[in-house]
Amino acid sequence: MHINKSRLSLFLIAFSWFIPSLSMAQDLDPDLKALIRKGLEVSHTVNINDFDVAQTKVDQKLAKSVFLPKVTFNGSFTRLDDDISFDDDTQNLLIATQKLLIKEAAGIPFNEAFPANIPLTEIPNLQDKNILKSNVDLDWVLFSGLEASNALKASKHKEASLTYVGMAEKDKIALKIIEAYDKLALVYATKQVLSISEKYLNEQEFYVKKAIENGLATPISRKKIELAQQQLIAKQLDFDHNKTLLIEVLHQLTKENKEHLSLLEPQLRSFTIDASLSADKRSEIKALEEAEKAALYKSKMEKSNFIPKLALKGHYEFIEDDLSLLDPKWYIGAGIKWNVFDGNQSRLKSKKSKIESQKYRERLEEAKEMVSLSITKAKLAYESSLQYTNIVQKEIELASDTYDMINKQYKNELASINDVLDALNDLEKANFKLQESFFNERRAVTAMLHAKGMLNY
Repeated sequence: MHINKSRLSLFLIAFSWFIPSLSMAQDLDPDLKALIRKGLEVSHTVNINDFDVAQTKVDQKLAKSVFLPKVTFNGSFTRLDDDISFDDDTQNLLIATQKLLIKEAAGIPFNEAFPANIPLTEIPNLQDKNILKSNVDLDWVLFSGLEASNALKASKHKEASLTYVGMAEKDKIALKIIEAYDKLALVYATKQVLSISEKYLNEQEFYVKKAIENGLATPISRKKIELAQQQLIAKQLDFDHNKTLLIEVLHQLTKENKEHLSLLEPQLRSFTIDASLSADKRSEIKALEEAEKAALYKSKMEKSNFIPKLALKGHYEFIEDDLSLLDPKWYIGAGIKWNVFDGNQSRLKSKKSKIESQKYRERLEEAKEMVSLSITKAKLAYESSLQYTNIVQKEIELASDTYDMINKQYKNELASINDVLDALNDLEKANFKLQESFFNERRAVTAMLHAKGMLNY
């Protein structure tokens, strides 16, 4: 078969923009990176996770605050139904004792009567019925039986777990945006394919019109060209619909202005990646590891309920007038609390948390297996996509040569217009397949980077 080398060269130049530049690593477009940043900023799930992380930070401060002294100011007023005083016998005894002491001090003989001109002090009430109190209390935990320290460690591991959960959620959002962006790039690539097909159809329309004028073709040939042009218009309309839909998807994911999104012109770019690169630990794996540690420390915290606890207690009264005879103005002391048996509550809670840690361990092992499988699948998909791209590029060369040959035959009246249109259709399909192949390459590379924990954005 004779091949028109000059026409083939022109064809390859026309489609040279389809063959993307290669990069040895992930290199996202600046516009795509900006969209991902916006998507992460407006994600409700990411924001909620950030609030959960903030709550764990507060929990850590609460655990530390156990060892800070607690100072409480108190004030109260109480009115009893009556004063609280000694009974009559006790009062008489106290008055008699007072008289004896006065006689002894004045040198009056024990047997003589108590002088009437010497006043006696009234016996005070044990507690007046009107009681106004104002005081301050101090409570200071000196040793919590390791309960607070284990709670702090559990909260730190929970914070780390939630942080990794948030990173995993960000990866999911980024993957959705990348996929929508790549689909938009595929749509634009499709538009270029259609533009070149339109160019070829216009050339055929011009040739057929001249052929009809010279009696070398019938109006049927022109109608077939017109039908092919109408089919092309339908494909271009489909392009407009797909573009509108993908812009809507990106708007929903990023809340970016639709007018700005419509101005983007993403292009499919192929990436090369060393499939043998060692994988980093995925955020999902790290999250489960930290969750397991948090559950273990929670188990230790609940078990430490049986360890004795030591605290300091202080009290000071600002108002002395309304204190009873038995109330101290101030006191300070240390105490110990030892929970010997609580009806198995702490032991059972500790056991429950230990079982929770075992559940996380099982989920962790399952996740490792799934990640390993996803890496293998992504690697195979990437290798297949590369091979498929090579095949499609050969198909394009063949379709181009075939179209060139049939077009020559048609002009020499050795082929029909149907043969020309079929060859053009095959060429168009081959170019569609090439763009889909580039798209699948990017999907495979992105999946592999994500599976290996190497997705950067």
